[in-house]
Amino acid sequence: MTYLETAGRYGDLQTQVEGRLALGEKANSTLLSYLCIAYGKLKLYDKLFDCVDKLEESTRRGDIEFELDQHVMFISASDARPLPETLRAQANFELGEYDKATAFAAGALDILVSTPERGGTSLYPTVRYRIMNLEVMALSAVQMGDTKAAERLARQIEDVSRPFIGGRMWGWMKNNALARVYLAMGRYREALEDIPDNSSGMKIVVSFVNGLGPYAYRGDSTTTVIEIPRLVMRGKALEETGKLDEAAAAFDEVLATPRIKDMGDLHWISLFERGRIFEADGRPEQATALYRQAVEAIELQRSTIKTEAAKIGFVGDKQAAYGRLVAVLIKQGHTAEAFEYVERAKARALVDMLASKKDFGTVGGDPEKIRQVLALLDGADAAGHSQGRGAEPYTGESGGTRNLALARTQLQAAAPELATLVTVSAVPSDELKALVGPDEALVEYYGQGQDFYAFVVDRQKLQAVRIDASGLDQRVRDLRAAIQQIDSDAWRAQAQALYAQLWQPVADRVAAGKIILVPHGALHYLPFAALVAPDGGFLGDRYALRLLPSASVLKFLRPASPSGRAPLLALGDPDLGDPRYDLRFAEEEARTVAGIFPGSRVLVRKVASKANFKAVHGAFARIHFATHGEFNADQPLASGLHLAKDGGGDDLLTVSELYSMNLDADLVTLSACETGLGKVANGDDVVGLTRGFLYAGASSIVASLWSVDDKATALLMETFYRNLATTNKEEALRQAQATTRKSFPQPFFWAAFQLTGRGD
Repeated sequence: MTYLETAGRYGDLQTQVEGRLALGEKANSTLLSYLCIAYGKLKLYDKLFDCVDKLEESTRRGDIEFELDQHVMFISASDARPLPETLRAQANFELGEYDKATAFAAGALDILVSTPERGGTSLYPTVRYRIMNLEVMALSAVQMGDTKAAERLARQIEDVSRPFIGGRMWGWMKNNALARVYLAMGRYREALEDIPDNSSGMKIVVSFVNGLGPYAYRGDSTTTVIEIPRLVMRGKALEETGKLDEAAAAFDEVLATPRIKDMGDLHWISLFERGRIFEADGRPEQATALYRQAVEAIELQRSTIKTEAAKIGFVGDKQAAYGRLVAVLIKQGHTAEAFEYVERAKARALVDMLASKKDFGTVGGDPEKIRQVLALLDGADAAGHSQGRGAEPYTGESGGTRNLALARTQLQAAAPELATLVTVSAVPSDELKALVGPDEALVEYYGQGQDFYAFVVDRQKLQAVRIDASGLDQRVRDLRAAIQQIDSDAWRAQAQALYAQLWQPVADRVAAGKIILVPHGALHYLPFAALVAPDGGFLGDRYALRLLPSASVLKFLRPASPSGRAPLLALGDPDLGDPRYDLRFAEEEARTVAGIFPGSRVLVRKVASKANFKAVHGAFARIHFATHGEFNADQPLASGLHLAKDGGGDDLLTVSELYSMNLDADLVTLSACETGLGKVANGDDVVGLTRGFLYAGASSIVASLWSVDDKATALLMETFYRNLATTNKEEALRQAQATTRKSFPQPFFWAAFQLTGRGD
């Protein structure tokens, strides 16, 4: 088993350990250690965290008796103690949870302090784990912008002592760690100093490692966990210092190695970076092919992540592959394919989370059949990861990949809507055009760095427009900050600049009076209606606006069935047990909007409870919440609306609960604080209450982007609902904002609310 680890044969390692466990062998610390390492390297995060918990429990019970084989130098009792924290640190770093990664790495180092050093090869775990965890902490510091901490930690890596036996090997391990840190900091020339060419010394080390056991001459001497990372890093450093031919040779050597498919993180990086070299060399077709493979590798990994915030972070640091692929496709004139990859890149965190719940209150089909197909889908994903015998997982030759395709096909037949949520797919552009209304245009933003685009879709055509992204995120932040200054007009300059940057390039391509906006990144937080044209008019005055998390959602926005139901349920100013949380105008607001529609019902104070809402919501066509909202960045599914407690239960109506509800409502209005917000990381979906209600079955949702003014909101909401008697939702909101602006001119009071979903 040790040989399989050191040779990078993680798929075979997983298969061997799982096979032994399936035959009834005890899950001791030896087997669990190897299995956890395999899961970590294969990016099977759902299995990894469960395995690590079991390993930690095993060592806590005192099970530190390790099997001894010809590779005794790699296994000792001290391997078990720091391994769980080390694997958690590495996984959380890969998932973008840098604070957690740092904390786990520090915990592993604390464990090492209490581990006695006995000299000789028994020092291996101490040295190895010290380097590994210092590296995670340094890389996390880089990602969080703390370069001073990263430099301090790099010096600590440099100072790690070398044991007198195998010192050359530990030196290479240390150099690899330093190279990673310098690469992350963009100090490529320094990184090259720690990554020499494939010298005889390195070959001796690798051959020494692989020559220890019975598998010594199976051709893996250049595919170990030492050599492949070294080659990838060397290729990257050479590429960034302009030595493209040498860089190409390094990546070609990596990609020619069968075991690279077992090393998911290095696999997609190698494909992507080799594609960049092809692109720089004026060979866009070859670059495109490798970028496509990189995206496929990323998406196979991503399907195994089962935590909410982690999914967002995971794809966040891999968006460059999507971004470059989109850019090169547009340059080649393949706009439709580029747009479909944009859709694959966006809005997937939310739907992956929904699929992972396996609770299908809002989708059609036989629930039991769907569960069976999803079980097959999970198994096929795992099989696709368990390569280690030279199979080709991305060309259809692998049994795991064939099963994955079959599972997706069966799921499409069983529940088409859920299929789009579970798999990374997109509605074809020609089909999407037909879903856009006759007096409507869809404008979707997407990009990475300076490669930023707006895609304009109407019933006749799909166009891509390049956008100058210089300073875009900062302008959005500046506008939001300026809007909070209600006694100042400082917001106007930023609103004009953003209009010129985002809307002016597409204005001539939009002939419709209604706009569907699909934001990206920081644009999820932008009040588009408040953008100011050169003549001083607002964008929201010129167009009726609505938003979607992705264009593909258009296919699944079904109209509600309000017939036979009461007009509106209004919940206002629930009693939260603390006068500080009372909303002075919320009760009046709830009574006012309910009074507009005869037959409506009002729940306020103590009766505005979660239990009452769940009991009666199905009887109403529209639902109005005038209460506090709460967003949980670490656990987006735990975000929710605060309602009154009832019978000792909790008061928070969470996003997770919404996903399990069948909410066939025509309109849900969240007249609460920051109910439209969520966590955004480099193009992934905002996971918040708006999306929760959308996927619970609401046709349309009105929600706010910031903590709103109580009195102005009451006026806006009353006007909005009165407008619904004579016009559609998007026009009703546009007119309500214009009316509110007469009494409250500053955008702080009227621009926070946005409509998501259907506009009719």
